[in-house]
Amino acid sequence: MSAPPASRSPSPRPKEDRHFVTALARGLDVLACFRSGDKALGNQEIAQRCKLPKSTVSRLTYTLTRLGYLIHVEDIGKYRLGTATLSLGSTMLVRLDVRQTARPLMQELADFAKAEVSLGTRDRFSMIYVENCRSSALLTLSLDVGSRIALASSAIGRAWLAAISEDERRAVLEQLRAHDEQAWPEVQAGIDKALQDYRSLGVACSFGEWQRNVNAIARAFQPGGGLPPMVINCGGPSFNLPPEFLLNEVRPRLVEMVSRIESALYR
Repeated sequence: MSAPPASRSPSPRPKEDRHFVTALARGLDVLACFRSGDKALGNQEIAQRCKLPKSTVSRLTYTLTRLGYLIHVEDIGKYRLGTATLSLGSTMLVRLDVRQTARPLMQELADFAKAEVSLGTRDRFSMIYVENCRSSALLTLSLDVGSRIALASSAIGRAWLAAISEDERRAVLEQLRAHDEQAWPEVQAGIDKALQDYRSLGVACSFGEWQRNVNAIARAFQPGGGLPPMVINCGGPSFNLPPEFLLNEVRPRLVEMVSRIESALYR
């Protein structure tokens, strides 16, 4: 089972901020619109995802291709990510010490729960995985580093929302509401319930809300070093991970594991 495309939104473009370089933001939007399952995208697809005119996208993809951030596949007239983007991402991951600290503990929990345990952080309307561990008994999920998960409906996204300040959360929720006014009442109800769960249980939950047959719980922590909050998520097929098992058996282990990660990072 693969993840559905997570919702994205172009970078906010402050109208009165003279320091904000719109052309740069648009170029980064083009790179960010590529999802883990995409092999190649055409200018029209990129324009739709970035909500930009196709003529603007054509100039951006040409420039990014010249710089090595995109590769033009001439046979199909589309673009794929270039090796320059790989160097940026790999450098960031190598320098992310929290991955090395968390991975053995994540694998231990994945083996116990027969689940997938992931480490992620927020990117606009998505949570992006930066580390992932799976039980050898898990055969149905196929998520990996770089996968994007919807912020509002997933346990990992809801835990991130619970961990940030009220002011920051208010701003993000306003962006989510503006992104899809029609769906907002249901989205807001799910987030409100998750925030209550986080206060009372110490974890955020998503039982069949991100994907109908997937259950998960998640807990956030502060990795330090100026990094934003990160989240550990434990999830998998609902037939293998009923809510009762996740809350009664996995939850205390997840909470303890996150505490151990924080203690190791702040030594």
